[in-house]
Amino acid sequence: MRVLEYLRPLLPGIRDYRPIRGTWRGDLLAGITVGIVALPLALAFGVTSGVGAEAGLVTAIVAGMVAAIFGGSNIQVSGPTGAMVVVLAPIVVSHGVGAVAIVAVMAGILVVAAGVTKIGRVVAFIPWPVIEGFTLGIAAVILLQQVPAALGVRSVSSTNALIAAGESLGVVDVSAVWWPLAVVVLVAAIMVLAPRIHPRLPGSIIGIVLVTALNSLLHLPLVTIGRLPEGLPAPAVPHLAWDVVSSLSGPALTVAALAAIESLLSARVGASLADTGTYDPDRELVGQGLASIAAGFFGGMPATGAIARTAVNVRSGGRTRLSAIVHALVLVGVVYLASGIVSQIPVAALAGVLIVTAARMTSLATVRSIVGSTRSDTVVFIVTAIITVSFDLIVAVGIGIAVAMVAAIRALSKASGVHREELPGAAVEGDIHIALFRLDGALFFGAAERVLERVNEISDVHVVILRLSQLQVLDATGARVVTEMIQALERRGITVLVKGIQERHLKLATRVGVISSLRHDKHLFDDLDAAVAHARSHVARAASGPRPR
Repeated sequence: MRVLEYLRPLLPGIRDYRPIRGTWRGDLLAGITVGIVALPLALAFGVTSGVGAEAGLVTAIVAGMVAAIFGGSNIQVSGPTGAMVVVLAPIVVSHGVGAVAIVAVMAGILVVAAGVTKIGRVVAFIPWPVIEGFTLGIAAVILLQQVPAALGVRSVSSTNALIAAGESLGVVDVSAVWWPLAVVVLVAAIMVLAPRIHPRLPGSIIGIVLVTALNSLLHLPLVTIGRLPEGLPAPAVPHLAWDVVSSLSGPALTVAALAAIESLLSARVGASLADTGTYDPDRELVGQGLASIAAGFFGGMPATGAIARTAVNVRSGGRTRLSAIVHALVLVGVVYLASGIVSQIPVAALAGVLIVTAARMTSLATVRSIVGSTRSDTVVFIVTAIITVSFDLIVAVGIGIAVAMVAAIRALSKASGVHREELPGAAVEGDIHIALFRLDGALFFGAAERVLERVNEISDVHVVILRLSQLQVLDATGARVVTEMIQALERRGITVLVKGIQERHLKLATRVGVISSLRHDKHLFDDLDAAVAHARSHVARAASGPRPR
């Protein structure tokens, strides 16, 4: 019973469809619009990843339907994405096309497990410069991946998009390059100009239809997608032998991490575009994991939430899960009614679609706002983007977060401080032998050593008063440094008085030894005037006899 109560929020229910009565017209229109937009992208991502256009289309249908029903977002549209293609292309080269379905199932299981254990909210801790640097890097990789198709080069040896683009330039046939280049330019131009004529004109579809018609009529020397099935394949469980699973565990983990991060980011962005209700990050992971598992059963590829398609869905009027379901049904209609026509689409046309898609992933305004913010955010943004292009997506996110953490710790450390203050009230003889220090900001592992050095620099002092009431952050390292500071000063014969430990810090300070390191329990004060009076009594007696306790 407790298990059912725990899992109930992660499962679909009638509550998901209650708003449909008032939104179904907008949902239907949005679903059809997104289906049209998703078709060329699904085909292009399938071809670019190396698993074929059929796998991309199957993934958009199966994963799109499953994620719409089981996911935690009302308006998320899921399917193959550019970020996933970047990860899958090397897997296809290293392990073969058949490994992709296995990876989809394995990664899907990991993502479901992440949702069930409710760690979906971790995406909230990814800094904005890391997200945007990651997105810019993905956009660059997608663009570089299209260079071979745009130049008419059929194959390259490297799995790195940057190196592969360079190889393509080295082996391109100058006499045959003009036709694919012309197709790319034409499709890209139509995609850019169509929305200016009318916002709802599907430029990608118009460009692909025009280029496909010209190719059929003029018999141009262009490589086409090739034959597609006239229906969905029958589901089958991929062969999960132990040696296969062990060899693909690393790629599956990378795919799972990417699927989780991109899906949650997409859901978060989608929820901010209109009043469509909040999203449940844990349920979203469960839905996306099930979507990848289902896609793997049908021979597809891992899926994620697609930011671009989700945005189109919201802007076209989609407000409930019905729109994402309709989008999948539109693609089913394409498979059963137009597979012959789709098979004649030139690969260069899909390259044009993806080049424009990549260019739209990051705006110049966003780049300017990050670069113009702070030096540390600029470094995080640039480092994440460069590592994404040069090495690995997940490594890029990890390093980006690490750099951001270092920058945050450095900034927090600078915000903390130790300040020597004048004693309150009228001066009294002997006050020069009393040092009053105020510790404020954050005393943690990043700032503790600097505070210790500052206090230990004092000389010709008999009593030190440490004001801790302004301390906002105190961790175990900071508390230990206060303890060591007191012990070091006491060893030098300097009496230490502590004033104003906050209630929330008292337990930690007691456990670490701040209180016990004081010479006497009466050396802990709540009032500054009382602490100063006690310090003056120490100084007054120091010259005439033994030091008071």
